[in-house]
Amino acid sequence: MFKRRLKLTRKVKTSSFGRKLRATLTGKRQRLVFSVILLSTGLFIAEYFLGRSGIFIVFVLAIFTDLLLYFSVREDLRDNFSPQIFILPFLYSLAIGLFYLLVPARLLTRVGITSLYALGLYSLYLSENIFIVSSMRTIALLSSARTVTFTISLLSYFFLSNVVFSLHLNVFLTLFLIFCFTFPMILQSLWIYTLDKSIKSNMDWALFLTVSIFELSVLLWFWPSTPTLIALFLTGVFYTIVGLSQVWLEKRLFKGVIWEYILVSFIVFAVLFFYTSWV
Repeated sequence: MFKRRLKLTRKVKTSSFGRKLRATLTGKRQRLVFSVILLSTGLFIAEYFLGRSGIFIVFVLAIFTDLLLYFSVREDLRDNFSPQIFILPFLYSLAIGLFYLLVPARLLTRVGITSLYALGLYSLYLSENIFIVSSMRTIALLSSARTVTFTISLLSYFFLSNVVFSLHLNVFLTLFLIFCFTFPMILQSLWIYTLDKSIKSNMDWALFLTVSIFELSVLLWFWPSTPTLIALFLTGVFYTIVGLSQVWLEKRLFKGVIWEYILVSFIVFAVLFFYTSWV
């Protein structure tokens, strides 16, 4: 009799917890917040407690970043599916997770990067949701979402480039890895201005820009500088060519705008050149 009552009590508590959890996750924003908390906790545990072996968990978390995004916005994706929304969340989680391995193993540093990851991921999730809705109707926040997404793209590109050049692989593997994350990131950066459902719409343009960075990466592999400076320069080039493409899509490609991007390219090249050890 006592065992039966105990089972019934446990069953009531379990069903009550399940109802509370479902009620909490009924709203889209609540699901996004829950996803960010879950992924941030997983990243911190993987890197702080598992050390370098946590690299395998990083790839799993990157996949779950997309799965949880789909879980959160699946209602809006039923009649308006755009595969491009899953590119940057995956690469952002991968970039932060891999960059974790390059920073000092201190608690304060880990907490700081985890907080940065959580803030960036939540902003990215909200921006991707805006892009989905904007493809159906006009939203005033679209411009802000584009700015946030491009900023996160630059941060992710810097982290991934830094990791790749820090591995000191041979030139072929390095170029292959650069291509693997440059092409989809450029494709996503162009899509946020066209919001075309077809992934093939900007593929030719994205491939052309990727080849430009690919060719430059060949020279950078032989450049006698640190991985951080090389990644900074490559991110500046990414900012320039993708930024110019975006303002062209917005029909704002004026002379003053062009010179602003050229100035950024000149600055990052000057930093790379003067801080390179030529001896």
